[in-house]
Amino acid sequence: MAEIVYVDVLDRPVGATTKLAAHQPPGRLHRAFSVQLVTADGRLLLQRRADAKYHFGGLWANTCCGHPAPGDVTSEAATRRTFEELGVRPAGDLVPCGSFVYEARDDVSGLVEHELDHVYLGRLDAEPRPDPAEVSAVRLVSPDDLAAELAAAPRAFVPWLGRVLGLVLPRLPEGSAG
Repeated sequence: MAEIVYVDVLDRPVGATTKLAAHQPPGRLHRAFSVQLVTADGRLLLQRRADAKYHFGGLWANTCCGHPAPGDVTSEAATRRTFEELGVRPAGDLVPCGSFVYEARDDVSGLVEHELDHVYLGRLDAEPRPDPAEVSAVRLVSPDDLAAELAAAPRAFVPWLGRVLGLVLPRLPEGSAG
């Protein structure tokens, strides 16, 4: 299993470990990324994580999540991982939207997230071809419909999705919220 980067709250590397070790309770802060791709008409590409994922399997998430390896440029790792999981590259460069620190526990696996998550927005202009080992389904949804779904059934979604959307939605073009 590939190594990921432990960081301090200022995102300075302080070590490395395997992905599984980093997610063992109680969790240790590590670097991550979340990508949200959006169509020209403002719909968001979501993925349903494969049931076999080591944590938060079967839940709906933003387009892609992952961890840069030691020495990786985070945006490049995000672009690479989006292609690996969904068979599509963002049209143009990913736009950094900010970052946040969060913690979450997966009640099914017992694993935890404690991440400094870098959020990126990109444009989707190709048909996704998901890797079934990573992604069980994809769909496009308007921001308004997604907000309603999150309010009605929050446990159907990964716990970090609301924070990702909070950084991405203000960067969408006017008129794409509906």
